[in-house]
Amino acid sequence: MTSYPHMLRPLELGFTTLKNRVLMGSMHTNLEERGDWNRVAAFYAARARGGAGLIVTGGMAPNPEGGVFPGASGLFSDEDIAHHRMITDRVHDEGGKIAMQVLHAGRYAYGPDCVAPSAIKSPISPFPPKALDEAGIEKQIADIATAAARAREAGYDGVEVMGSEGYFLNQFLVTHTNRREDRWGGSYENRMRLPVEVMKRVRAAVGDDFIVIFRLSMIDLVPNGSTHDEVVQLAQAIEAAGATILNTGIGWHEARVPTIATSVPRAGFAWVTKKLMGKVGIPVITSNRINTPEVAEQLLAEGCADMVSLARPFLADPDFVAKAEAGRADLIAPCIACNQACLDHTFQGKVSSCLVNPRAGHETELVIAPAESARRIAVVGAGPAGLSCAITAAQRGHAVTLFDQADEIGGQLNMARKVPGKEEFDGLVDWFAAMVKEAGVTLQLGTRADAEALSGFDAVVVATGVLPRDPQIPGQDHPKVLSYVDVLRGGAEVGQRVAVVGAGGIGFDVSEFLVTGKSPTVDLPEWLREWGVTDPDKARSGLAPDGPQPEAPLREVVLLQRKAEKVGKRLGKTTGWIHRAALMLKGVQMKAGVSYERIDDAGLHIIRDGKPELIACDTVVLCAGQESLRVLADAVEGPEVHVIGGADVAAELDAKRAIDQGVRLAAGL
Repeated sequence: MTSYPHMLRPLELGFTTLKNRVLMGSMHTNLEERGDWNRVAAFYAARARGGAGLIVTGGMAPNPEGGVFPGASGLFSDEDIAHHRMITDRVHDEGGKIAMQVLHAGRYAYGPDCVAPSAIKSPISPFPPKALDEAGIEKQIADIATAAARAREAGYDGVEVMGSEGYFLNQFLVTHTNRREDRWGGSYENRMRLPVEVMKRVRAAVGDDFIVIFRLSMIDLVPNGSTHDEVVQLAQAIEAAGATILNTGIGWHEARVPTIATSVPRAGFAWVTKKLMGKVGIPVITSNRINTPEVAEQLLAEGCADMVSLARPFLADPDFVAKAEAGRADLIAPCIACNQACLDHTFQGKVSSCLVNPRAGHETELVIAPAESARRIAVVGAGPAGLSCAITAAQRGHAVTLFDQADEIGGQLNMARKVPGKEEFDGLVDWFAAMVKEAGVTLQLGTRADAEALSGFDAVVVATGVLPRDPQIPGQDHPKVLSYVDVLRGGAEVGQRVAVVGAGGIGFDVSEFLVTGKSPTVDLPEWLREWGVTDPDKARSGLAPDGPQPEAPLREVVLLQRKAEKVGKRLGKTTGWIHRAALMLKGVQMKAGVSYERIDDAGLHIIRDGKPELIACDTVVLCAGQESLRVLADAVEGPEVHVIGGADVAAELDAKRAIDQGVRLAAGL
């Protein structure tokens, strides 16, 4: 008897059957653009082998002007079709099914040839689009239909037509971006004409026995977006035009509401999808922040959807479904929705991967193979670097002992998990604990390993992490001064008025910790109020008329940095704006370009713009960076000593780099 009967139940589509209710949602990985098609095929084959009921690829451009960026991959030639046949053959060999997403970016295209319904520039793109004429619109429709037909020729089981997230088809639907006065604009019937016509032409191009998914924007979260009645009207028209399945899109990319970041509650928008259930006769998929089989099962059991879409969880663990089916959900590597190695990489032109699983996107290059001979390996430090190294080395057959002077594993993850909005880190630490046990690592907690204790090992890996950097501010020994470690780990008493010194990732985390009471991430109604989201039945586009309404902050906080640049500029590319906005909603003041003069009874004295200022405060929290803790590495004598993680490079609390370094080292030990 399975623990997930709804999730693992097949879905009958008439001409074909999906083996379960789990869709691997579309993610652009930048793999196709690398031209190594064996690598692309290996990526998707791993997810098919891991049990996904249906896979959707990253967006393929129907034509050059519709590509997300110049040179974006698409099916433009017989050679392209042959390359994609490698992908579909490998997926089918693993017993999987795969659909190709056709994505026309419209005004979101990062190139000067972008086109749109009206010549209105996107706030997140540098290029103003060209407004299409009648012939131009016909060309786009024909090119999308041709792309779908080529996908069938390449062996795909279906296509997904991207009609959400503010891309091309979505741009025609709303007056926010469609100011036309011809038959493609004006009334909603006219504005929905393009996506409906595209669906008709795609269905005609691929025949009846082919999966056609339409990605429908359920809630736009931008001004002048669709009403819920319009969403239902479009859904019914898309069904009539020949769609097999409706998939959920949440929010436009330019929306100022987070939709997939760590701080968004799990399944935070499934209630929107549920509103469509019963109003169409084809299966409906719900999406966004569904990252455990328990969440997926509950959504399906409650009738929120007929199927669930998980995208980044398949980066974290390609075997998500197989492990759930085997009753080993505790071994599923968790997606923590950090965006650091997936979306941030995508928008930087790098191959998308995963903080938790650095093999994602690198399956052919980062191979974890059995060791030629087992060795005795000591790993010192049970933070993310040490844990990933110890687990991977043990999986390869080495005898691994993991030391840490603390009485729990996790290292600095145990501080991160205290921050409101980072509750997903609890699951990451739990997964590390399960994997340590599963891999057979010998765990020595509460143990300070010294050079003598390590002398009998064949190899020693030093992953001892970091210490807070000394900012050398006169008066920093004042009783009102605390380190971020005191605040996040030690539970030190903090006053009502606080100055936070250092505005890197730690400074932002500490500020969030200090101003937030109960985390809205674990209270969906409160989270929706905080970000100004309401029922799209009550307000167009789901934006509350009175805007964001966060809880009052617990404290008055001033966040300061030395660099004379925008505070938070160096945070994650796709999440930095969320952290800045969240603190601004809580009234946190941010000051850049400051020098620290002294701390005394009155507070923190600074110089800014050449003028002295006093930050009157009860507490000063130092978040001024870190320094490597590598005393042990210098003390250990032996033929093979490796230093990884913060002990190697003392950057911000960078678990992405630490885990990647740990896995890569262990793969070669």
